[in-house]
Amino acid sequence: MAGLKPGAPTPQSITVHGQSRVLEVGFSDGATFRIPFELMRIYSPSAEVQGHGPGQEVLQTGKRDVELVELEAVGNYAVQPTFSDGHNTGIYSWDLLYELGEKQAELWAAYERRLAEAGVDRDAPMIEKGGHACGSH
Repeated sequence: MAGLKPGAPTPQSITVHGQSRVLEVGFSDGATFRIPFELMRIYSPSAEVQGHGPGQEVLQTGKRDVELVELEAVGNYAVQPTFSDGHNTGIYSWDLLYELGEKQAELWAAYERRLAEAGVDRDAPMIEKGGHACGSH
């Protein structure tokens, strides 16, 4: 399958838990992860979040209460969520979902470090930066 590492676990079940705001994904290797929507949103693989190269990442804030309003399959290798803040340009491969689930603690710690370094609160509203015209969002 395109976008997957050979032999990588594949989802056997995907459940959206709207009230607790988590995506539960059960994989073929027996692992099951409950991935918070906020974590998915702040680590979106989109150019809007990741930029177009190292050092161009955009720190996401104000996403604690983000909801997942739609989840579309992308072929047989990924899903594309639409979040309540309108963000819908990230395509989450099975590999990425596994990584988000498996490395949650590390990812949260890295996010908290980035917030501290930027002197920004997790719940602060996003500051819009103009001039980005890549056409990816």
